[in-house]
Formats: sequence, C-alpha cells, structure tokens
Amino acid sequence: MDDVEILLVEDNPADVELTLRALKKNNIANKVQIAEDGEVALDFLFGRGQFSSRNTDNKPKVVLLDLKLPKVDGLEVLRNLKSNPKTQTIPVVVLTTSKQESDIIESYRLGVNSYIVKPVDFEKFVESVRDLGLYWLLINQTPT
Repeated sequence: MDDVEILLVEDNPADVELTLRALKKNNIANKVQIAEDGEVALDFLFGRGQFSSRNTDNKPKVVLLDLKLPKVDGLEVLRNLKSNPKTQTIPVVVLTTSKQESDIIESYRLGVNSYIVKPVDFEKFVESVRDLGLYWLLINQTPT
C-alpha cells in the first residue's frame, strides 16, 4: 500500500472498473489505491483513520479525482491537498462528468493540474485513461 502510484477517487463502481480496466489494458499501473469518497481520499493522503499506519512520505504519482463525491466533494479534497505543503506538489487530474464552467474555474483556481471530462464512449474513455497514465506516470517529472 505504501508504493501507490495512482490514487483513484471515484464513487461510481462502474467508472472505477472502467478506469482499472483501461489502466491494466495498457500495462500502466498495478499500484492503484481506490477511495470511494472524499473523506477516504483525505484519510489516505494524510495518514488518518484506517490509513494511520501508512507512511505519508510515499505519495501517489498522480491523483485522479472525481468532483461529485459523497461525504467530502472533489473540490474540497483538492482544496485540502493543494493547501497543505506536504501534498501540494502531488499532481491532481480531475476526471469528471461535470462540464460546468464554475467547476472548471474553481478546480484551476485551487491548483488542479488538468481537468478532463469523462468521455461517454468506452474506447474514448480507455484512450483518455491510457494517455493520462502514460503522461503522469512515465513522462511527467515531479519533485521527490
């Protein structure tokens, strides 16, 4: 659990399954942690609750974040992540169905690295996730 590459924050089981299938199909990441709501995501990132024994120095290479989440919404997760010096350098990609201009503006205002609207078509979704994985895990350089 300490060597997670991707934190997938998604409450829709079908979208979780599609994302995992797309990642596996492209041999991109075996080390994916799933958080089904924003509270679990924050607990994972900050080593709280069920993750209190996790070494928080081992950060994910990227967070794939849905906005419409139960308990703590995606914007609040983003706000917490980007306002904390320990986690603010973790790349965050919003992967959501929301095309609302206000969500896009607020996400970038809070420091999101990329905002992607989930494609409805499965093949396009697989392509998007593949491209995300290739870029954020293999090409992008992050501080250590």
